Amino acid sequence: MDFGLVLQTDPPASRVISLMKRAERNGFTHGWTFDSAVLWQEPFVIYSQILANTTTLKVGPMVTNPGTRTWEVTASTFATLNDMFGNRTVCGIGRGDSAMRVAGRRPNTLARLGEAIEVIRDLAEGREAEVDGQRMRLPWVRDGRLPVWMAAYGPKALALTGRKADGFILQLADRFLTEWMVKAVRNAAAEAGRDPDSVTICVAAPAYVGDDLAHAREQCRWFGGMVGNHVADLVSRYGEHSGMVPEALTEYIKGREGYDYSHHGRAGNPSTDFVPDEIVDRFCLLGPPEAHIEKLRALRDLGVDQFAVYDMHDAQETTIDAYGAEIIPALGD
Repeated sequence: MDFGLVLQTDPPASRVISLMKRAERNGFTHGWTFDSAVLWQEPFVIYSQILANTTTLKVGPMVTNPGTRTWEVTASTFATLNDMFGNRTVCGIGRGDSAMRVAGRRPNTLARLGEAIEVIRDLAEGREAEVDGQRMRLPWVRDGRLPVWMAAYGPKALALTGRKADGFILQLADRFLTEWMVKAVRNAAAEAGRDPDSVTICVAAPAYVGDDLAHAREQCRWFGGMVGNHVADLVSRYGEHSGMVPEALTEYIKGREGYDYSHHGRAGNPSTDFVPDEIVDRFCLLGPPEAHIEKLRALRDLGVDQFAVYDMHDAQETTIDAYGAEIIPALGD
């Protein structure tokens, strides 16, 4: 199992770079960041410095979207980084939540997202593609490689992931939901004539190592609110009891009252009071190292290839170090 570190690009950028260097030293293989131009600093500028200050770490957004940048610009940015540092990027992509809504726009449609996945990958790897009716190619790309991993929750998005994406990003670590969603993605891949096992599965969720479970829950409760924001979209689209989305995912958002993006992805988010302890425990990895190892082994058995640690809490360095010292080595067996 691979391990990734997920951060927000809060200033100073030097701290983001330092934490990514620390992650690589501790055995992490991927460095991810949020991508929301209004809320945080521009990640692609920072990726260049992360790549320059690490040796093998792969970097990318968790996640970008097809709406905030034109597709040829996104592809060219990835291709430039790959040319400079040797194909060490991954394009995590989704419909766009905070990046679009904070700018007063609606998230992208799945149709647009599906088209963007193919265009961005083709252009970044040197092939010709069509953007807004115009055929184009990046003539300077040589031996480019850009895996595109899609973030998804709902049935149509999961199906699209299986049909078109190189990887699946699931932003929660619940065992039941992971099994349900991984199966949906792999079934869609098989129906599209693809090898289901060729789709990389990445589970991303907060991890907090320590014995004070109550404190860990409070530091990670924000994540239930972030996931709830996506779930609310699904409920509005499919209905609460449509059978299209598991009730294990929809039940807890009944107490949700709006969402304040100014606290998006941050410990102490006041918009997450509705999230019960049970959801925090199910969606996150909390407790001593043994608890993390047990849950990660279960996720690995469900087909998860990478666990990406959301490290937005008050124990960033100690979590990275604990994973490097005790947890990552245990998952190498």
